[in-house]
Amino acid sequence: MAAIVEVSTLQKTYSRFRAEPVHAVQGLNLTLGSPGTVHGFLGPNGSGKTTTIRCLLGLIRPTGGSAQLFGVDSTTSFHEVAPRVGAIVENPKMFPAFTGRKNLRLLASATGISKSEVERVLEVVGLVDRGNDSFKSYSLGMKQRLAIAAALLKDPDLLILDEPANGLDPAGIAEMRVLIRSIADEGKAVLVSSHQLAEIEHVCDEATIIANGQLVESGTLDQIRDRSGVKQRIIVEIADAAGAVEVLRTAGFAVSPLPNPDELAVDNEAEYAPSVTKALADAGRYLHGLRVERASLESAFLNLTGGPPPPPTGGPVQLSPEDT
Repeated sequence: MAAIVEVSTLQKTYSRFRAEPVHAVQGLNLTLGSPGTVHGFLGPNGSGKTTTIRCLLGLIRPTGGSAQLFGVDSTTSFHEVAPRVGAIVENPKMFPAFTGRKNLRLLASATGISKSEVERVLEVVGLVDRGNDSFKSYSLGMKQRLAIAAALLKDPDLLILDEPANGLDPAGIAEMRVLIRSIADEGKAVLVSSHQLAEIEHVCDEATIIANGQLVESGTLDQIRDRSGVKQRIIVEIADAAGAVEVLRTAGFAVSPLPNPDELAVDNEAEYAPSVTKALADAGRYLHGLRVERASLESAFLNLTGGPPPPPTGGPVQLSPEDT
């Protein structure tokens, strides 16, 4: 059975006027996507995420290598898998004066999709009650949700979202997170490209991290954390944390004070928690609470890459004719 998304030694180089070319993607290999899962495609701005997605959607031609969807070379034959793929790569383009419902009905009519699908996708994205309001009256989050509704009209097997939470306020980000998870729970594969690692961590089952157009790591979130080398920390809640720091350091633990005066961090894995508790109790100090703080996806990324790579610099990108 063919993988949903498969990229093999993918390369894409953009020429630039009077400047060195930009190697946006450099020999990228990855296989990802399973029905019912959310796969995060992660990396800082300029890492090659959008370029890779454009190659997958047949919008640009790679300089080398291949990009496949459902076993089909999407750079040359995307039309064969187009009915199975929904995607949002740029800001949604809708008629501002038309209602959300009318915008969707026009799209449905143009592609031979039943009007009943319009009501279904409005329900999925939570816009049934606002379907008769004009698109221009929508908030940014609502516009993003309507764009997802449009991508879902053909009931695709794969949904590709490029920075769906970009520019949203915290409430909008939370709504987007719930929506993405609910779509995956219906059995669809969702590929979410984002540079917001802290946010995407809450919704993804798996992730691929790229930097400078190259693969850094791929797997489940736990696998990525384990391979990153970032250790867990034991957070101790205790009165007189400064005194407890001295006790634990004397016992041989690496301890750091925290901004909260009643907390300290012990740089050890969870299995050392009983030893931490015993060392404090032996010194007549009793903790109020203890929790294990695992590595965040963001800290794992920084450790794997040595820090976020700088964005491309220099002159503007000049597309060759085959990219337009």
